[in-house]
Amino acid sequence: MFQDNPLLAQLKKQIQESLPKKEGQIKATDRGFGFLEVDGKESIFIPPNYMKKVMHGDRVIAVIRTEKEREVAEPQELVEQFMTRFIGRVKLIKDRLNVVPDHPQLKEAIKARTVKGLNPETLKEGDWVVAHLTRHPLVGDNKTFFCEIKEKITDSEDKIAPWWVTLARHDLPNAEPAPQESWNMLDEGLTREDLTEIPFITIDGESTKDMDDAIYTVAKEDGSFEITIAIADPTSYIEVGNEMDKEARERGFTIYLPGRNIPMLPRELSDELCSLMENEKRPALCCRVTVDKDGVIGDDITFFAAWIRSQGRLNYDDVSDYLENGSSANWSPSAVIDEQVRALQAFANARSEWRSKNAVVFPDRPDYRFELSEDNDVIAIHTDPRRTANRMIEEAMITANICAGRMLQEKFGKGVYNTHAGFNPEKLDTAMDFLTNAEAPFDKEQLLTLEGFSALRRWLNTLDTTYLDNRLRKFQAYSEVGNTPAPHFAMGLDVYATWTSPIRKYGDMINHRMLKAVISGNEPTQTPDDNIGEEIATHRRNHRMAERDVADWLYVRLLKDAVQEGTVFTAEVFDINRAGMRVRLLENGASAFIPAPLILDNKQRIECNGDLGIINIDKVREFQLGDHFDIVLTEVRETTRQLVAKPVKQFPEINAQEPEENQAETEKA
Repeated sequence: MFQDNPLLAQLKKQIQESLPKKEGQIKATDRGFGFLEVDGKESIFIPPNYMKKVMHGDRVIAVIRTEKEREVAEPQELVEQFMTRFIGRVKLIKDRLNVVPDHPQLKEAIKARTVKGLNPETLKEGDWVVAHLTRHPLVGDNKTFFCEIKEKITDSEDKIAPWWVTLARHDLPNAEPAPQESWNMLDEGLTREDLTEIPFITIDGESTKDMDDAIYTVAKEDGSFEITIAIADPTSYIEVGNEMDKEARERGFTIYLPGRNIPMLPRELSDELCSLMENEKRPALCCRVTVDKDGVIGDDITFFAAWIRSQGRLNYDDVSDYLENGSSANWSPSAVIDEQVRALQAFANARSEWRSKNAVVFPDRPDYRFELSEDNDVIAIHTDPRRTANRMIEEAMITANICAGRMLQEKFGKGVYNTHAGFNPEKLDTAMDFLTNAEAPFDKEQLLTLEGFSALRRWLNTLDTTYLDNRLRKFQAYSEVGNTPAPHFAMGLDVYATWTSPIRKYGDMINHRMLKAVISGNEPTQTPDDNIGEEIATHRRNHRMAERDVADWLYVRLLKDAVQEGTVFTAEVFDINRAGMRVRLLENGASAFIPAPLILDNKQRIECNGDLGIINIDKVREFQLGDHFDIVLTEVRETTRQLVAKPVKQFPEINAQEPEENQAETEKA
């Protein structure tokens, strides 16, 4: 053995040092071997015995050699460990603790022990835990992986596991902040107008408790509108820098997951004291502005503090039924409320028309809502289309946020702004290639301007297919949150600062405090610091991933029998890569993967081109981004919460009567 013979060991070391080395990322497979992915361009085979030293996702430096006439990589040095903190399930091997990471590419059990204070006797086979990797084979003299179990999340068969496990995975809280003994309004030096006699209305989901906006609209004889948007005022109870304020900032947002939400603020504040409930006097921060008959926002933007009392707690479906069908089976408004609803609809129509001509209006997509039983089983998924009442509230909130953006820009030159820079500068030339091929009437210089980019978005909405729209989104910059005013290209707006959901978003609380300074004429009690944009972006990303993870889990539960039943779904392609395509089931919103071999099991005939967003068969385009077609599920993977599907349309083998030598070549390929 080399270890027993110093000369042989030294020789081996010299040979190793003389061999070429490459840095890359480990990609594991289901069959024990793996690959070293070098800069996304080169894949080098890693045999199973070498894979025992590494984990999927690790970044390593590997020695490259030839074994059995094949180039292979042997990992030698760990550059970046893929996983430190992770979620897993307990596995008992010979009564000893192990943890299997909850990750599609990580199948091996890792030897484990519990931290001090966690009794290992409380852990059973399959229990969900939080663990930390404490030993890696490429570090020091270690030969195996090892981890410590830090926390038990829940029992193995707990039906609430999708929520608790997902929240633990993303290190998010699983309960609202602790309540306070009492709540007292702060002395902010504000004079509040008494608007309690004015017929404000709220329109929300039927089950919504944290109602944060109420609206009063006056339709004038000249076709213009005066709209007053009242927003709940939690900053009248929460002082800058106190413990509740710090916790709200640490949370960033209310967490919305399928079937439940976890408030950013204590429920007695978000659902009661600040919620703009019907017939209850509530403090509010208000914006009043005139919008002309063509939907143009006037220069008379005014912010003020007030007391309001909602006179109508309405819901989206009832209002939509009433306006779309002339009546609602569940609701009949008084004359005053009817006047408010119709005035708000007329206002929204004017603003929507203006945005469709001058900014950007996105095509409506439905919301998907999970219905759960009392013991957290999925009963059904409901498709909730964007209806008239939803659009009315949306237009009012967009108007309010434009007004806030303009006011903060004028008074302070800063605030918490939502921005979007249009195309990623590094990808603009590629985007132009697509547009040139599509004979789009735009040049590169136009797309660098807000007006030009908005015109492009409007033009894309007129096309018969969404292929080009979907493809161009790959070249756009990400939306950001910043401290200084900047355009929001994706919305087609010169400035946009949200303040309409302060009981759900910490950034909106900051803008509230700045708008109150506009009202009082004093210095703001809080302005955004250099870290807030990054914090908000991180919170938003984590919350979206958590929402997706819980949904994937629930979809697997709901669709577990769909394979056997052969249920046919309509799917929309939203991503294509070299391995196949990802689709969304339009009936319920679930995502599924269609591997290339399930489209056509012949590598010579099928080409999946992620750069172009198309799939060719026999050099003919058969699928592209945005396409709709029928699929069936072929596999529901409960352990990894993945759905695998195939198209209903079949692509038969060609040349059935081809010569035997050609058949042999095809089989070999």
